Parts: sequence; structure tokens; C-alpha cells
Amino acid sequence: MKVLFVGGTGNISYGVCQIALERGMELYILNRGNSTSRVHPGTHVLIADYNDEQAVKKALEGYEFDTVVDFRVFNAAQLEKAVRIFKGITKQYIFISSATVYRKPLEHYLITEDMPLGNLHSHYARNKLAAENALRRAIGEGFPGVIVRPSLTYSDFNPLTALNSRKNPYSLIQRMRRGKPIIVHGDGTSLWTITHDTDFGRGIVGLFGNPDTVGEAFHITSDEVLDWNRIYTELAHAAGVEANLIHITSDFIGDCDPSLRESLLGDHACSAVFDNSKIKRFVPDFHCEIPFREGARRIVEWFDADPAVRETVEPEWDEKMDAIIAKYRGWPL
Repeated sequence: MKVLFVGGTGNISYGVCQIALERGMELYILNRGNSTSRVHPGTHVLIADYNDEQAVKKALEGYEFDTVVDFRVFNAAQLEKAVRIFKGITKQYIFISSATVYRKPLEHYLITEDMPLGNLHSHYARNKLAAENALRRAIGEGFPGVIVRPSLTYSDFNPLTALNSRKNPYSLIQRMRRGKPIIVHGDGTSLWTITHDTDFGRGIVGLFGNPDTVGEAFHITSDEVLDWNRIYTELAHAAGVEANLIHITSDFIGDCDPSLRESLLGDHACSAVFDNSKIKRFVPDFHCEIPFREGARRIVEWFDADPAVRETVEPEWDEKMDAIIAKYRGWPL
């Protein structure tokens, strides 16, 4: 099977590439070529800036694919461009949307693909949903589109927790190892699903080449459900320390730093437990192999394997956490 990933070196797509190659697929990735250290051996790399439609079409001249997986679409205009690019050269186009598109607060704690959509708290979710709607219009015109909605999907090189530096994710682990307080939104007991990227890959790769998936939407997550206290505690234990947790309401955190409000109130502050029966019907052998305790150990081992290069931190993020805690405790800033 010949597949193309738009992206291929990011937090989710890296693990999916691994699974696709393990299953003997002919894998191509399309990106700008800036992250060569995360290209798996055996991958064919096509270099183009995805923002440049004509450059992408030129890079894809003469190619046809059984499946295209697009990790780099975030709004309706980008989705419409993707349809123009891939129409006629793929039998299946999988758009990576997001589980944030479900309406918040949820109508039921257990999320199915048929739950109402429309997250008013999140600009990111609204854009993803607009892209889904654009894809559904294209499907109605014969385009072979499929929607996949990951929830929090982490990798060995990024513990994608609710509050951490996106630029330098080791920042959270360093803070834990220094014994500093770790902010947990709310009381830390909201339920959450956190999925390793290779486990997500086992689900999505099972959809490749299946014509019955066209027009369908799937979320693909672990069946392991943890609360946020447990997630942070497991990561701290993997780092060899006890977690020093401080609980602060999401509203207070958002008031201190408005840039955090959307991700908390629109996503992480809400419980997220998923019914995976649909993906299991389409991919009967789908199961997740990596519980978060094992995933946390792998994360720490990845950073510690090359500390001079990998254990970089973002001082500004650390200072931001200190400032929020100081304000919460009533200390002078």
C-alpha cells in the first residue's frame, strides 16, 4: 500500500509513521524538510511548503496514493486547498481533526462520534470543525474523505500535558525534579484519556485502504482513563521524584494568563472518556499496548538519553508558573 503523510515528524504523526513502516507500507511524507532527525529509515521524503499550493502540486506530479493522511490542516480554507491538491490522486483522504470539536460541556461523560459538535470555548476547535464541514461538502461531491479525531496524543519526546511549555516540554520534568510546585487545573479529578502516538497509529493505520470509511468520523484513543492528578504523579515517579501538586481553578489560571484559558475551559478542564467501539468495529484487532505508566517511563528515558541536547527548558514558562502560583497564594509579584 502506498501512503502519504502531510507532516510525518510531529508529535502524533511520528508514531503513526513507525506503525505504517512496521506493516510494510510504502511511506511518503510531505513537509519542508526541517526535521530530518525524526524521519524514520525507509521513508520517502517529498519537500515542499504546504502553504504554497503550486509548489505542493509540483512536488506531487506523477504520484498516486492509496491513502493520504493530512496532519497539517487547521481551518476550512486549508481543507479546501487540500481537496484541490489531492482530488484525483488518492483513493482515501484522512483529515486529522480533533476531539475538541465536541460540544462542551458534554451531554454525557462517555463520548461517541455522534455526540453534538460545536465547542464555543475554543477557537482551535471551531476552526477544526469548520474544516470538517468543508470536507463533508467535498465528500458530497465525490471526494474520498475520512475524519479522525485524536484526543491528547503524546509521544516519547513530548509529554503533552495540560500545562507545560510547548516549545521545550522537558521544562515540566525539570520543574518536577527541582521540587517546585506543579499546577494542576481544578482539583485534578476530572477524567482524561491520554494516548501514545504508536497506539493511535495502530488504530488509524487499520483504516488505510478501507473504502467503507469514506464519509465516516472516528476518534481513536486509549481505553485507559486517568485523572490529572494521576497523570502528573506518574510522570513525576518516572522522573524519580514525588509530585508537588498545587490545585488552582481553571478560571483563575485563565485570568492570570488569558492564553491558557481556551485550552483549559475548551478542553482539558472537561472530563474526556471515549467510546472506542466504532474504531474497533472497523479495525477489530485495534488495542492500545502502552499504559501511561510505561509511556511516562519512555518519555523520561528519551530526555535522559541525551541530556545536553534534549533536556532544554523554557525559563519564561517556568517564570509564568511561578507568577500564577504567587498570585494564587497572595504573594507579591
